[in-house]
Amino acid sequence: VQALEQGPAAHGYTEDRRWTLARVAELVARLFAVRYTPAGMSLVLHRIGYSPQVPARRADRRDEAAVTAWRREAWARGKP
Repeated sequence: VQALEQGPAAHGYTEDRRWTLARVAELVARLFAVRYTPAGMSLVLHRIGYSPQVPARRADRRDEAAVTAWRREAWARGKP
């Protein structure tokens, strides 16, 4: 739990600074040598009191042109 509270950036995830199930599973594997699928990690997190969090709304100053360009680039790489 302490590792999660340190945040994603403290563990090398500086690109978008958010936890995903795959990232949490990877962190658990590194720290404890125990492997979970993302679905399994979801169950574990739920059991210890974590729940999914998503933004309630979009940013006020969202740059739609930049978002569209990023989507094209991400899809071209195959990793959105």
